[in-house]
Amino acid sequence: MNAAAGNGLPSPFPWEAVMHAGLCLLRLPAPVFWSMTPREMQAALGGLKPAAPVPGRSGLEMLMAAFPD
Repeated sequence: MNAAAGNGLPSPFPWEAVMHAGLCLLRLPAPVFWSMTPREMQAALGGLKPAAPVPGRSGLEMLMAAFPD
């Protein structure tokens, strides 16, 4: 849970952004959108896929040596 502006209160749910994503970007029919749980919406928007691996320092140095531009 995120605190809003450091006041210790939880941030309000981002209804406008979620409705835009579900109804406009994903083009879900309204009954389907309103029947989804927040976790299902997160999965539909790709939020549950694992993050891409980030190279460590040695991997970064190797890339810098291979591509010195």
